[in-house]
Amino acid sequence: MKTVAIIQARMGSTRLPGKVLRHLAGESVLAHVVARARAARRLDGTWVATTDSADDAPIVAECVRLGVGCFRGSEQDVLSRYSGAAAASGAGTIVRITSDCPLFDPTLLDQMLAVFHEANQRAVTVDCLSNVIRRTHPRGLDAEIFTAGALERANREAKQPHEREHVTPYFYQHPELFRLRSFEGAEDLSALRWTLDTVEDWQFIEAVYAALYRKGAMFSTADVLKLLKSQPELSKVNAHVEQKKSGR
Repeated sequence: MKTVAIIQARMGSTRLPGKVLRHLAGESVLAHVVARARAARRLDGTWVATTDSADDAPIVAECVRLGVGCFRGSEQDVLSRYSGAAAASGAGTIVRITSDCPLFDPTLLDQMLAVFHEANQRAVTVDCLSNVIRRTHPRGLDAEIFTAGALERANREAKQPHEREHVTPYFYQHPELFRLRSFEGAEDLSALRWTLDTVEDWQFIEAVYAALYRKGAMFSTADVLKLLKSQPELSKVNAHVEQKKSGR
């Protein structure tokens, strides 16, 4: 069963337009997310799902530069876009990642994939494994793993606008249809904000990359936590930022 990470990306953002192609330590934010996803050993491929809007042509060009598969679909109906990307990539197992997470943890993803594949080794017993059902990891390390069959069912049956705009709400709102499993860490780090949505988030992530990023190397979640322990003021830069509602 082919396992593919699908990174959703578009230029539009109400709070920080064009954020996914901002330059961060010599590369685009999207390039860093792709690189960190590709570092996961249990993935067979990585694709980007962007929109068919002319505004997102630069994302397509960046995908060509990076040598990563790219699927274009509806801007508003992200569920159908994901379904199309999964079909184009030939994925049997899909990992949902968003392009505003340049601190994404490939080691964490490998741990989650090990649990998911072990559970489904003989027959599918888990349709969706997620670390956001009960959040314990920093926001920005989010990953949702689900079968192609579950995605196809959601795409076929979901009718409400928020179910189609956010990909996975239909899973969580119908536990009678989907076998859900939460992936949680030993320590609750959910108060930490490592995602990119505002200027303050950008300042935080730039500071982390300035301290830890070295071309050709991959810094870890443990490295970031060590940095924050030595420089606790960094976490305060964006601690006040409220996350936009996902509709989940």
